[in-house]
Amino acid sequence: MSSSNPVAALCQVTATPDKEANFESCSGLVEQAREGGACMAFLPEGFDFIGSSREETLRLSETLEGETIGRYAQLARKLGVWLSLGGFHERGHDWESDRRIYNSHVIINDQGCIASVYRKCHLFDVELPGRGVSLKESAFTIPGPRIVPPVQTPLGKVGLGVCYDLRFPELSLALVRQGAEILTYPSAFTVATGAAHWEVLLRARAIETQCFVLAAAQVGRHHAHRASYGHALAVDPWGELVGRCGGAEPGLALVEIDLQKLRSVRRDMPVQQHRREHSLYDCQD
Repeated sequence: MSSSNPVAALCQVTATPDKEANFESCSGLVEQAREGGACMAFLPEGFDFIGSSREETLRLSETLEGETIGRYAQLARKLGVWLSLGGFHERGHDWESDRRIYNSHVIINDQGCIASVYRKCHLFDVELPGRGVSLKESAFTIPGPRIVPPVQTPLGKVGLGVCYDLRFPELSLALVRQGAEILTYPSAFTVATGAAHWEVLLRARAIETQCFVLAAAQVGRHHAHRASYGHALAVDPWGELVGRCGGAEPGLALVEIDLQKLRSVRRDMPVQQHRREHSLYDCQD
């Protein structure tokens, strides 16, 4: 890309229970991203693995001090690139007693240091019998206790979410109040819910917050029991699509982050200034 704007790399992968194969695929995409001029690469929820059962998922999980995050930290340092690792299976603080995990979005800077960790607050407990969707994330996952402040990166201030968090505009609006310019929702949407809601939700979050929205995605079949929708997307603050990966196979999209456009949109339509005090929206008879 010839512009002076910083470039983000939006990655799409097909993770399996094979952690080594997943790392090879993801690291290859990160290397491609760096060669394409990206200063930050975004990987989807479950980039480390997607297990075929509760037992396998727990067995394969690690701490932030484990081998997987260590390898990505080394990769970031070697390439001089920031990484958004969204949806890492992190063993909980009481792992020895309760065998539960967090779904953690980890930001690693270009020095290989962890810059922020957000633990997914909204867990996907959904049964859609007519659409073949049956997942209960809370069976083994601890809901995160809080949102975290946006992270200053070479792209701008990045607000962190994970997948199902996309359906809760309260989170994105809270991040904007804290200065977010870019919202990111690394995801592994089901095929049924993705086809129905994925793009419209991402564009809605971009329009109402006047932020760039970056959503890396899982795509295709992970194992016999699960497949993901794909269609990794980038949306600008006006709600226009500025990058996508399609729904068929792994890959990446390079996206320029033009913060001048963000400032222009916010100046011309100052939605955040027009928002009323919170008490107005707490309807009480």
